[in-house]
Amino acid sequence: MGAIEFTNIFKSFGKTEVLRDISLSIKSGEFVAVLGPSGCGKTTLLRTLAGFEMLDGGEIHVDETLLSSRTVHLSPEERGIGVVFQNYALWPHMSVERNVSYSLKVKGVSKQERQKRTRDVLELVGLEELAKRRPADLSGGQRQRVALARCLAMQAGVVLLDEPLANLDVHLRATLEEEFSRFHQRSGATMFYITHDQSEALALADRVAVMDKGQIVQFARPRTLYLEPANEMVARFIGEGKLFDVERVTPVQNGRADVDLFGHSIRLRCPDRMTAKDRARISFHPSDLSLADRGAGIPARVTRITYRGDHLRAEVAPDPAPEMSLTVNVAPPISIEQGQHVSIALNDGWVLPDHQLS
Repeated sequence: MGAIEFTNIFKSFGKTEVLRDISLSIKSGEFVAVLGPSGCGKTTLLRTLAGFEMLDGGEIHVDETLLSSRTVHLSPEERGIGVVFQNYALWPHMSVERNVSYSLKVKGVSKQERQKRTRDVLELVGLEELAKRRPADLSGGQRQRVALARCLAMQAGVVLLDEPLANLDVHLRATLEEEFSRFHQRSGATMFYITHDQSEALALADRVAVMDKGQIVQFARPRTLYLEPANEMVARFIGEGKLFDVERVTPVQNGRADVDLFGHSIRLRCPDRMTAKDRARISFHPSDLSLADRGAGIPARVTRITYRGDHLRAEVAPDPAPEMSLTVNVAPPISIEQGQHVSIALNDGWVLPDHQLS
Protein backbone atom coordinates (compact mmCIF):
# COMPACT_ATOMS: atom_id res chain seq x y z
CA MET A 1 0.00 0.00 0.00
CA GLY A 2 1.17 3.53 -0.66
CA ALA A 3 -1.49 5.87 -2.06
CA ILE A 4 -0.31 9.48 -1.74
CA GLU A 5 -2.54 12.53 -1.45
CA PHE A 6 -1.25 16.11 -1.57
CA THR A 7 -4.01 18.61 -0.77
CA ASN A 8 -3.55 22.37 -1.27
CA ILE A 9 0.17 22.35 -0.39
CA PHE A 10 1.93 25.65 0.34
CA LYS A 11 5.59 26.12 1.27
CA SER A 12 7.69 29.29 1.49
CA PHE A 13 11.27 30.06 2.42
CA GLY A 14 11.27 33.57 3.81
CA LYS A 15 9.31 35.71 1.35
CA THR A 16 9.81 33.25 -1.51
CA GLU A 17 6.78 31.06 -2.17
CA VAL A 18 8.17 27.75 -3.48
CA LEU A 19 5.01 25.59 -3.57
CA ARG A 20 1.65 27.14 -4.39
CA ASP A 21 -1.62 25.31 -3.83
CA ILE A 22 -0.47 21.89 -5.06
CA SER A 23 -2.97 19.04 -5.09
CA LEU A 24 -1.99 15.63 -6.42
CA SER A 25 -3.50 12.15 -6.09
CA ILE A 26 -1.15 9.20 -6.67
CA LYS A 27 -2.42 5.63 -6.75
CA SER A 28 -0.89 2.85 -4.68
CA GLY A 29 1.87 1.14 -6.67
CA GLU A 30 2.02 3.88 -9.31
CA PHE A 31 5.29 5.22 -10.72
CA VAL A 32 5.00 9.02 -10.85
CA ALA A 33 7.71 11.34 -12.11
CA VAL A 34 7.82 15.04 -11.24
CA LEU A 35 9.40 17.00 -14.06
CA GLY A 36 10.25 20.65 -14.44
CA PRO A 37 12.96 23.26 -14.92
CA SER A 38 15.47 24.09 -12.18
CA GLY A 39 13.91 26.09 -9.37
CA CYS A 40 10.33 25.02 -10.07
CA GLY A 41 9.91 23.42 -6.60
CA LYS A 42 10.02 19.71 -7.45
CA THR A 43 12.70 18.75 -4.89
CA THR A 44 10.94 20.82 -2.20
CA LEU A 45 7.77 18.84 -2.93
CA LEU A 46 9.69 15.59 -2.39
CA ARG A 47 11.18 16.92 0.84
CA THR A 48 7.74 17.75 2.23
CA LEU A 49 6.63 14.17 1.53
CA ALA A 50 9.78 12.72 3.09
CA GLY A 51 9.29 14.86 6.20
CA PHE A 52 12.42 16.99 5.75
CA GLU A 53 10.35 20.19 5.38
CA MET A 54 7.28 21.37 7.31
CA LEU A 55 4.24 22.72 5.47
CA ASP A 56 2.91 26.26 5.59
CA GLY A 57 -0.47 25.04 4.43
CA GLY A 58 -2.31 21.98 3.18
CA GLU A 59 -2.05 18.29 4.06
CA ILE A 60 -0.17 15.17 2.97
CA HIS A 61 -1.69 11.72 3.48
CA VAL A 62 -0.32 8.26 2.70
CA ASP A 63 -2.96 5.53 2.83
CA GLU A 64 -5.26 7.96 4.67
CA THR A 65 -2.65 8.50 7.42
CA LEU A 66 -1.99 12.20 7.96
CA LEU A 67 1.76 12.84 7.66
CA SER A 68 1.88 16.63 7.42
CA SER A 69 -0.31 19.66 7.98
CA ARG A 70 0.14 23.03 9.65
CA THR A 71 -0.33 21.35 13.04
CA VAL A 72 0.88 17.77 12.40
CA HIS A 73 4.36 16.73 11.29
CA LEU A 74 5.53 13.14 11.53
CA SER A 75 9.33 12.82 11.54
CA PRO A 76 11.02 11.15 8.54
CA GLU A 77 11.72 7.97 10.51
CA GLU A 78 8.04 7.70 11.52
CA ARG A 79 6.83 7.74 7.92
CA GLY A 80 8.30 4.46 6.72
CA ILE A 81 9.26 6.03 3.39
CA GLY A 82 12.39 5.00 1.48
CA VAL A 83 14.54 7.74 -0.06
CA VAL A 84 17.21 7.40 -2.76
CA PHE A 85 19.27 10.59 -2.91
CA GLN A 86 21.26 11.99 -5.82
CA ASN A 87 24.49 11.49 -3.83
CA TYR A 88 23.35 7.98 -2.66
CA ALA A 89 23.79 8.89 1.08
CA LEU A 90 25.78 5.74 1.90
CA TRP A 91 27.85 5.27 5.06
CA PRO A 92 31.46 5.38 3.77
CA HIS A 93 32.88 3.31 6.65
CA MET A 94 30.36 0.50 6.27
CA SER A 95 30.43 -2.38 3.80
CA VAL A 96 27.70 -2.80 1.21
CA GLU A 97 25.84 -5.37 3.31
CA ARG A 98 26.06 -3.22 6.45
CA ASN A 99 24.74 -0.19 4.53
CA VAL A 100 21.75 -2.27 3.56
CA SER A 101 21.14 -3.91 6.93
CA TYR A 102 21.82 -0.96 9.24
CA SER A 103 18.38 0.65 8.86
CA LEU A 104 16.80 -2.73 9.60
CA LYS A 105 18.82 -2.93 12.80
CA VAL A 106 17.62 0.52 13.83
CA LYS A 107 14.03 -0.63 13.26
CA GLY A 108 14.59 -3.58 15.58
CA VAL A 109 14.50 -6.34 12.97
CA SER A 110 16.07 -9.56 14.27
CA LYS A 111 19.59 -10.46 13.19
CA GLN A 112 18.46 -13.56 11.32
CA GLU A 113 15.80 -11.62 9.41
CA ARG A 114 18.26 -8.79 8.67
CA GLN A 115 20.76 -11.21 7.20
CA LYS A 116 18.11 -12.92 5.06
CA ARG A 117 16.65 -9.67 3.69
CA THR A 118 20.11 -8.23 2.99
CA ARG A 119 21.25 -11.36 1.19
CA ASP A 120 18.06 -11.52 -0.87
CA VAL A 121 18.05 -7.88 -2.02
CA LEU A 122 21.76 -7.84 -2.87
CA GLU A 123 21.16 -10.85 -5.07
CA LEU A 124 18.21 -9.07 -6.72
CA VAL A 125 20.31 -6.02 -7.65
CA GLY A 126 23.35 -8.11 -8.64
CA LEU A 127 25.66 -7.06 -5.81
CA GLU A 128 25.95 -10.27 -3.80
CA GLU A 129 29.61 -10.67 -4.77
CA LEU A 130 30.40 -7.10 -3.64
CA ALA A 131 28.78 -7.39 -0.21
CA LYS A 132 32.06 -6.88 1.70
CA ARG A 133 33.22 -3.85 -0.29
CA ARG A 134 32.90 -0.27 0.90
CA PRO A 135 31.22 2.49 -1.16
CA ALA A 136 34.59 3.99 -2.16
CA ASP A 137 35.42 0.74 -3.99
CA LEU A 138 32.24 0.84 -6.10
CA SER A 139 31.29 2.58 -9.33
CA GLY A 140 28.53 5.19 -9.40
CA GLY A 141 26.06 2.68 -10.79
CA GLN A 142 26.92 0.12 -8.11
CA ARG A 143 26.44 2.71 -5.37
CA GLN A 144 23.03 3.52 -6.82
CA ARG A 145 22.14 -0.16 -6.65
CA VAL A 146 23.14 -0.24 -2.97
CA ALA A 147 20.74 2.63 -2.32
CA LEU A 148 17.99 0.74 -4.14
CA ALA A 149 18.77 -2.45 -2.22
CA ARG A 150 18.42 -0.53 1.04
CA CYS A 151 14.90 0.52 0.03
CA LEU A 152 14.00 -3.02 -1.02
CA ALA A 153 15.20 -4.37 2.32
CA MET A 154 13.09 -1.83 4.20
CA GLN A 155 10.02 -3.03 2.26
CA ALA A 156 8.87 0.59 2.06
CA GLY A 157 5.47 1.16 0.50
CA VAL A 158 6.61 4.53 -0.85
CA VAL A 159 10.04 5.19 -2.39
CA LEU A 160 11.26 8.70 -3.22
CA LEU A 161 14.06 9.24 -5.75
CA ASP A 162 15.65 12.69 -5.99
CA GLU A 163 17.35 13.01 -9.41
CA PRO A 164 19.09 9.65 -8.85
CA LEU A 165 20.78 9.56 -12.29
CA ALA A 166 22.02 13.16 -12.44
CA ASN A 167 25.64 12.27 -11.61
CA LEU A 168 25.97 9.34 -14.01
CA ASP A 169 27.10 9.18 -17.64
CA VAL A 170 24.55 8.66 -20.42
CA HIS A 171 25.27 4.93 -20.96
CA LEU A 172 24.95 4.11 -17.28
CA ARG A 173 21.72 6.09 -17.08
CA ALA A 174 20.10 3.83 -19.66
CA THR A 175 21.15 0.73 -17.69
CA LEU A 176 19.81 2.11 -14.42
CA GLU A 177 16.52 3.18 -16.00
CA GLU A 178 15.95 -0.53 -16.59
CA GLU A 179 17.02 -1.22 -12.99
CA PHE A 180 14.43 1.24 -11.65
CA SER A 181 11.71 -0.41 -13.73
CA ARG A 182 12.65 -3.83 -12.38
CA PHE A 183 12.81 -2.41 -8.86
CA HIS A 184 9.29 -1.05 -9.26
CA GLN A 185 7.95 -4.38 -10.52
CA ARG A 186 9.64 -6.38 -7.74
CA SER A 187 8.75 -4.11 -4.85
CA GLY A 188 5.25 -3.00 -5.83
CA ALA A 189 6.07 0.29 -4.12
CA THR A 190 4.68 3.66 -5.06
CA MET A 191 7.55 5.49 -6.77
CA PHE A 192 7.89 9.28 -6.60
CA TYR A 193 10.70 10.24 -8.95
CA ILE A 194 12.12 13.77 -9.23
CA THR A 195 14.01 14.69 -12.39
CA HIS A 196 14.74 17.54 -14.79
CA ASP A 197 15.42 15.03 -17.59
CA GLN A 198 12.24 14.54 -19.60
CA SER A 199 13.55 11.42 -21.38
CA GLU A 200 13.83 9.69 -17.99
CA ALA A 201 10.38 10.81 -16.92
CA LEU A 202 8.66 9.78 -20.15
CA ALA A 203 10.45 6.41 -20.29
CA LEU A 204 9.86 5.36 -16.69
CA ALA A 205 6.67 6.85 -15.31
CA ASP A 206 3.04 5.76 -15.46
CA ARG A 207 2.15 9.43 -15.12
CA VAL A 208 4.20 12.64 -15.10
CA ALA A 209 3.52 15.82 -13.15
CA VAL A 210 5.00 18.87 -14.88
CA MET A 211 5.83 21.70 -12.48
CA ASP A 212 6.44 25.37 -13.20
CA LYS A 213 6.90 28.21 -10.70
CA GLY A 214 5.74 26.16 -7.73
CA GLN A 215 2.60 24.73 -9.33
CA ILE A 216 1.52 21.55 -11.13
CA VAL A 217 0.63 22.67 -14.65
CA GLN A 218 -0.26 19.22 -16.05
CA PHE A 219 -0.46 15.70 -14.61
CA ALA A 220 -0.94 13.05 -17.27
CA ARG A 221 0.44 9.97 -18.99
CA PRO A 222 3.62 10.54 -21.03
CA ARG A 223 1.81 10.14 -24.36
CA THR A 224 -0.76 12.76 -23.38
CA LEU A 225 1.91 15.24 -22.30
CA TYR A 226 3.69 14.82 -25.61
CA LEU A 227 0.68 14.90 -27.91
CA GLU A 228 -1.78 17.07 -25.96
CA PRO A 229 0.04 19.66 -23.81
CA ALA A 230 -2.28 21.68 -21.60
CA ASN A 231 -0.53 25.01 -22.13
CA GLU A 232 2.42 26.73 -23.79
CA MET A 233 4.88 25.92 -21.01
CA VAL A 234 4.30 22.17 -21.34
CA ALA A 235 4.28 22.40 -25.14
CA ARG A 236 7.71 24.08 -25.20
CA PHE A 237 9.18 21.92 -22.43
CA ILE A 238 8.31 18.46 -23.74
CA GLY A 239 10.10 17.02 -26.77
CA GLU A 240 11.60 20.17 -28.31
CA GLY A 241 8.11 21.54 -28.78
CA LYS A 242 7.48 24.52 -31.06
CA LEU A 243 4.57 26.97 -31.19
CA PHE A 244 2.93 28.73 -34.12
CA ASP A 245 0.08 31.18 -34.38
CA VAL A 246 -2.69 30.12 -36.77
CA GLU A 247 -5.88 31.70 -38.05
CA ARG A 248 -9.44 30.61 -38.82
CA VAL A 249 -9.73 27.60 -36.52
CA THR A 250 -12.72 25.49 -37.61
CA PRO A 251 -13.48 22.33 -35.62
CA VAL A 252 -14.72 19.48 -37.81
CA GLN A 253 -15.17 16.14 -36.03
CA ASN A 254 -13.42 13.51 -33.87
CA GLY A 255 -11.11 15.99 -32.17
CA ARG A 256 -9.89 17.61 -35.39
CA ALA A 257 -9.86 21.17 -36.65
CA ASP A 258 -8.90 22.93 -39.86
CA VAL A 259 -6.51 25.84 -39.36
CA ASP A 260 -4.85 28.36 -41.64
CA LEU A 261 -1.05 28.38 -41.38
CA PHE A 262 0.70 30.88 -43.66
CA GLY A 263 -2.14 30.61 -46.15
CA HIS A 264 -2.18 26.78 -46.13
CA SER A 265 -5.21 24.90 -44.75
CA ILE A 266 -4.03 22.09 -42.43
CA ARG A 267 -6.07 19.61 -40.38
CA LEU A 268 -4.73 19.13 -36.85
CA ARG A 269 -5.79 17.54 -33.57
CA CYS A 270 -7.69 19.68 -31.05
CA PRO A 271 -9.62 19.35 -27.76
CA ASP A 272 -13.03 17.73 -28.24
CA ARG A 273 -14.99 20.79 -27.11
CA MET A 274 -13.02 23.41 -29.03
CA THR A 275 -15.15 26.09 -30.68
CA ALA A 276 -14.41 28.05 -33.84
CA LYS A 277 -12.13 31.06 -33.37
CA ASP A 278 -10.29 33.60 -35.43
CA ARG A 279 -6.85 32.89 -33.98
CA ALA A 280 -5.16 30.22 -31.86
CA ARG A 281 -1.76 28.75 -31.14
CA ILE A 282 -0.63 25.27 -32.13
CA SER A 283 2.18 23.04 -30.83
CA PHE A 284 4.21 20.41 -32.67
CA HIS A 285 7.58 18.61 -32.63
CA PRO A 286 10.43 18.16 -35.13
CA SER A 287 9.09 14.70 -36.02
CA ASP A 288 5.85 16.33 -37.20
CA LEU A 289 7.67 18.20 -39.99
CA SER A 290 8.90 16.81 -43.29
CA LEU A 291 10.14 18.04 -46.64
CA ALA A 292 7.40 18.53 -49.24
CA ASP A 293 7.22 18.92 -52.99
CA ARG A 294 7.72 22.44 -54.29
CA GLY A 295 4.52 24.44 -53.97
CA ALA A 296 2.86 21.81 -51.76
CA GLY A 297 4.18 23.10 -48.44
CA ILE A 298 5.50 26.20 -46.71
CA PRO A 299 8.53 27.74 -48.45
CA ALA A 300 11.62 27.94 -46.23
CA ARG A 301 15.38 28.40 -46.37
CA VAL A 302 17.85 25.95 -44.80
CA THR A 303 19.99 27.87 -42.30
CA ARG A 304 22.00 25.03 -40.73
CA ILE A 305 22.70 21.33 -41.24
CA THR A 306 23.80 18.93 -38.49
CA TYR A 307 24.87 15.34 -39.17
CA ARG A 308 23.18 12.92 -36.73
CA GLY A 309 24.33 9.56 -38.10
CA ASP A 310 21.08 8.02 -39.33
CA HIS A 311 19.63 11.38 -40.40
CA LEU A 312 20.39 15.03 -41.07
CA ARG A 313 18.92 17.63 -38.78
CA ALA A 314 18.08 20.75 -40.76
CA GLU A 315 17.22 24.08 -39.22
CA VAL A 316 14.98 26.06 -41.54
CA ALA A 317 13.47 29.56 -41.54
CA PRO A 318 9.98 29.80 -43.09
CA ASP A 319 9.78 32.52 -45.73
CA PRO A 320 6.57 33.99 -44.20
CA ALA A 321 8.29 34.21 -40.76
CA PRO A 322 12.09 34.28 -41.31
CA GLU A 323 12.74 35.12 -37.65
CA MET A 324 11.51 31.64 -36.65
CA SER A 325 13.70 28.55 -36.60
CA LEU A 326 12.20 25.11 -37.20
CA THR A 327 13.90 21.72 -37.09
CA VAL A 328 13.29 19.05 -39.72
CA ASN A 329 14.78 15.56 -39.58
CA VAL A 330 15.81 14.41 -43.05
CA ALA A 331 16.45 10.71 -43.62
CA PRO A 332 18.71 9.36 -46.39
CA PRO A 333 18.91 9.14 -49.35
CA ILE A 334 17.57 12.72 -49.41
CA SER A 335 20.38 15.27 -49.14
CA ILE A 336 20.07 19.03 -48.62
CA GLU A 337 22.51 21.87 -48.19
CA GLN A 338 22.73 25.04 -46.16
CA GLY A 339 21.15 27.98 -47.98
CA GLN A 340 18.93 25.74 -50.09
CA HIS A 341 15.26 26.67 -50.54
CA VAL A 342 12.83 23.88 -49.65
CA SER A 343 9.16 23.33 -48.88
CA ILE A 344 8.12 21.92 -45.52
CA ALA A 345 4.89 20.18 -44.50
CA LEU A 346 3.33 20.03 -41.05
CA ASN A 347 1.92 16.51 -40.75
CA ASP A 348 0.61 16.64 -37.18
CA GLY A 349 0.06 19.15 -34.42
CA TRP A 350 -2.18 20.16 -31.54
CA VAL A 351 -4.35 23.23 -31.16
CA LEU A 352 -3.71 24.45 -27.61
CA PRO A 353 -6.87 24.72 -25.50
CA ASP A 354 -8.32 28.07 -24.43
CA HIS A 355 -5.34 30.08 -25.67
CA GLN A 356 -5.45 33.87 -25.47
CA LEU A 357 -2.93 35.58 -27.68
CA SER A 358 -1.05 38.39 -25.97
